[in-house]
Amino acid sequence: MAKLVILNQGMTGRAHELTVERPTTVGRVEDNLFQIADPSVSSHHCEILLQGADVLIKDLNSTNGSFINGARITESVLKPGQTLRLGQVELKLETADWSAAAATPPPTAGAPPAVPLPPPAKNFTEQTMVMPRGVSLDQLEQGGKKAGFDTSSTVFKKKKNNSGKLFWIIAGAGMLVILILIIVVVASAKSSSH
Repeated sequence: MAKLVILNQGMTGRAHELTVERPTTVGRVEDNLFQIADPSVSSHHCEILLQGADVLIKDLNSTNGSFINGARITESVLKPGQTLRLGQVELKLETADWSAAAATPPPTAGAPPAVPLPPPAKNFTEQTMVMPRGVSLDQLEQGGKKAGFDTSSTVFKKKKNNSGKLFWIIAGAGMLVILILIIVVVASAKSSSH
């Protein structure tokens, strides 16, 4: 039994069991056998085939690529315990055989009981680095603080628009000048007619 387990925060533990009957397609859209709704995953990102004990990964010309332990691949065998990265989503291949092999080996006759060894130290390329990106669906469903600026702060205030006042002052002064000119013209016309 082989399965791919997602390691990313928010999707941790989500898994898909691989079968021999048919290849597993992995991608963002619903018609894939293993749908991973993440924007960094292509709509049809890769295909996974079980060939005997081997798990073959074939990249389907994805935008952000497929990587095994940090190395970009187009087609490669994924071994138990290795990390498969599709875009920004990291997955680990787990098999029943690998889990048993990783456990304490069976004791041999006449030997003292085996003491479990600590797991081997990981080098930098094998470390799982989970980088939070944006807001998870759970956070959106729960609501919370709205996006945007905090308008209750006194740091940001609405700028007063004084151009409207200036327009009316100039318009009023212009009307006053026109009214005075009309009065002067009417007064001079009356005085010249008398």
